Amino acid sequence: MERSNWTSPVMGFILLGLSAHPKLEKTFFVLILLMYLVILLGNGVLILVTVSVSRLHTPMYFFLGNLSFLDICYTTSSVPLILDSFLTPRKTVPFSACAVQMFLSFAMGATECVLLGMMAFDRYVAICNPLRYPVVMSKAVYVPMAASSWAAGSTTAMVQTSLAMRLPFCGDNVINHFTCEILAVLKLACADISINVISMAVANVIFLGVPVLFIFISYIFILTTILRIPSAEGRKKAFSTCSAHLTVVVVFYGTILFMYGKPKSKDRLGADKQDLSDKLISLFYGVVTPMLNPIIYSLRNKDVKAAVRNLVFQKHFIQ
Repeated sequence: MERSNWTSPVMGFILLGLSAHPKLEKTFFVLILLMYLVILLGNGVLILVTVSVSRLHTPMYFFLGNLSFLDICYTTSSVPLILDSFLTPRKTVPFSACAVQMFLSFAMGATECVLLGMMAFDRYVAICNPLRYPVVMSKAVYVPMAASSWAAGSTTAMVQTSLAMRLPFCGDNVINHFTCEILAVLKLACADISINVISMAVANVIFLGVPVLFIFISYIFILTTILRIPSAEGRKKAFSTCSAHLTVVVVFYGTILFMYGKPKSKDRLGADKQDLSDKLISLFYGVVTPMLNPIIYSLRNKDVKAAVRNLVFQKHFIQ
């Protein structure tokens, strides 16, 4: 059915956030703020040690530094807006600002999917072909690999954001979310969004399906190689080099699959509860996961722990 008010496009969007649950807003404001500070501190320290400690100038830690920088950018693109929505009921966001936030969030998410795949390949070469590792994963190889991850993520984000923002938004301009999440925005369009749905499906296959399949196959070869190691100590040492990455992959993709793969409720009361659960799950995906990444790598990696310890003691000694 055609809308009669197509000639009056919206100039901005209103973010509902948790305005329907005011008792939760103050609690979540404190929690998200503390987690954001932990994200900045944890990922900032990882970037510092991977840059300043010479023995960490290897492909694995180069990718880790990129992942930490990506997590900082990803959360910074959305967390300030989320915090502001807790303080300002029905937060109004200009159309252009919504487009920028959507682009940054989509670009960082897509880039992380590709980057985790690159890191899986690095672990595959290190464990399955250790003698060829210095040649296969030379600086002339791993730097373009990381750069291509950023380029691919930014390209698909530009395409998806352009397609979404070109749609007419002429009726309800209230986004039932914390941020300008692309799926929530598409629900408000008063036009056919079949092209957007198709392009999103293609992007999901390329940036979710392909990396997951690549990581899965890589770890089949990795685990097969590890099981062939005769000594238990050798198997433990080999697995420890990829356990942190595997943990991050499980947390990252597990949250995505849980968020988009769970069944939808059909009754109104269930739908309201589901809207709240969807928002909270998106918070976990967007805030908790970037907070866990540096913790996981710090706890599961002896080199990182030693580098952080030496850096702290060195600064303490200088003071």
